[in-house]
Amino acid sequence: MYSIIVLGAGMVGSAMAIDLATKHSVTLSDINQQALDKALSKCPSLQTAILNVTDRMALQKIIKPFDLVICAVPGFLGYDTLKQIIESEKNVIDISFFPENSLALDQLAKEKKVTAIVDCGVAPGMGNIILGHYNEQLSLTDFDCLVGGLPTVKKWPFCYKAPFSPVDVIEEYTRPARYVENGTLVVREPLTDCEYVDFEGVGTLEAFNSDGLRSLIITMPHIQNMKEKTLRYPGHVEYIKVLKESGFFGQKTLKVKGVEIRPLDVTSKILFDSWKLGDTEEEITVMRIHLKGVDTKGKRKNIVYHLHDSYCKESHTSSMARTTGYTATAVANLFLEGLFTGQGVFPPELVGKQVGCFDYVLNYLRERNIIYRKEVF
Repeated sequence: MYSIIVLGAGMVGSAMAIDLATKHSVTLSDINQQALDKALSKCPSLQTAILNVTDRMALQKIIKPFDLVICAVPGFLGYDTLKQIIESEKNVIDISFFPENSLALDQLAKEKKVTAIVDCGVAPGMGNIILGHYNEQLSLTDFDCLVGGLPTVKKWPFCYKAPFSPVDVIEEYTRPARYVENGTLVVREPLTDCEYVDFEGVGTLEAFNSDGLRSLIITMPHIQNMKEKTLRYPGHVEYIKVLKESGFFGQKTLKVKGVEIRPLDVTSKILFDSWKLGDTEEEITVMRIHLKGVDTKGKRKNIVYHLHDSYCKESHTSSMARTTGYTATAVANLFLEGLFTGQGVFPPELVGKQVGCFDYVLNYLRERNIIYRKEVF
């Protein structure tokens, strides 16, 4: 049994803490006591602690006795928090999905003899692990990822619910989207190249450009075509574009009746209520990973992984929390069991390439009824 601290008691952070508590001693920390109490009511064996991760001294002090840190803070806090964890010489699994380049901390992690595995969710995360595994077996030419979390019941106008902070969702809608086409990096506006895609058991969804490739652009430069698109119900993109073009995501302050405000802050507050996923509200996660390549005999291969996961009624855990969080807890356990020993900053594709790690994660998820269906043609 190891001692683990989870930073962030949101929907995903709490799910990870509860999952890890089945075999480890786990402390869950957050700035919000209510969030901690909610997790504790589901899992009385948890220890809890109030923590503001922006308080550098408090963060360093609280993580000191633990064997492993799990970082699940909002994206805008992620990079600085990860840096503080590494500087404190603590091994860490991170799912905060911050916009900065995590590999910029690689040298620091090596100097501190720390293992930091980042972007460890569903996408980025499991998609990277799958890619990393098959990159060792095939000469890959193409990687396509379609992924989204969707409410089971559509509610007009957005037909969307967020299992995490609306600020992080809006970041997807405003950050330039990067993809690789014919070996060339292409940068487009997000929400572009919208197309309709059919998914069994769901129906028609719309897919649009988002900046989900992240580290793959750096670690897999030999793959000529790589793209990730986000999935939503049809119509969602148009409403988001209206908000975006009208300035509702603006970050420059405006003075309104003598008060300075950022449009983004107001929009996030309004959308938080509209997009907040209820504790027992059912939703799904769908993903399709398509790899194309050539095997050692020169034969063309198409490998597709399908995911369709639903809210767990037994544990009252959202699908996005399960698919995101349990990928991270799988990697946490395989690290603690000594299956991955590298020092530095590692995105998931560099974990998936290691012998045994890919199967470990798939089996771990399967035990929790998260099934990735494989198709080869």
